[in-house]
Amino acid sequence: MPGILYLIPNTLGQTEIDAADPLAHIIPVEVQAITAKLDYFIAENAKTTRAFLKLIGTRNALIKPIQEICIAELNVNTDTKNLPALLEPILAGQDAGLISEAGVPAVADPGANLVRLAHAQGIQVKPLVGPSSLLLAVMASGLSGQNFAFNGYLPIDAVTRIKRIKQLEERSRAEKQTQFFIETPYRNAGMLENLAAHCSGNTLISVATDLTLPSENIQTKTAAKWKAECSSGKMPDFHKKPTVFLLLAE
Repeated sequence: MPGILYLIPNTLGQTEIDAADPLAHIIPVEVQAITAKLDYFIAENAKTTRAFLKLIGTRNALIKPIQEICIAELNVNTDTKNLPALLEPILAGQDAGLISEAGVPAVADPGANLVRLAHAQGIQVKPLVGPSSLLLAVMASGLSGQNFAFNGYLPIDAVTRIKRIKQLEERSRAEKQTQFFIETPYRNAGMLENLAAHCSGNTLISVATDLTLPSENIQTKTAAKWKAECSSGKMPDFHKKPTVFLLLAE
């Protein structure tokens, strides 16, 4: 019988450290216990995954010393033809964990292709509870949580980006649908300026930064109010910090 592919949530950044249980407020204890029993992981980066496992080991006894745990890498540079090899230990009966660099795996994450292949090969896929910045942003925005769409990254080119923003705003208005997306953290200010300048004044824009972290900051305002604040230099404290942007046109 094949093993199980567990989808293991990671933190969204550096958390408050409790010496007895450093992940207590982010990762449920049951999830930590399952993670500690695995000795094969598929992750974006082996080094950062070992750091995460070290935190898991603070509360739980890992099945093996960290240096003996096998971590295979799966990231944006992984050729899809190499995915079957990652599943071979699971097909042979070994349980495994898929871990993203932050948040839940397979959502805005290269792990989705591996999960699809696991289903095709009859492997049980078991998602575990943990933080998702995307869902948390929708929850906290005050925008529509009944109808929403995630759009990944918007184009970098300024003209193409503005065109895309207007398309998303029109779709939001027509379908009463929250549109949300992410940005490379050092370009957060430019994204907010573009949204404020090119959306209708009464369109709601939410900016959610460092979710679950001590520096968490979530603000929802009209495009007109954001435009005034951007013009006066009152930007949110989001430079180089992971941020989710949401809009709802009414």
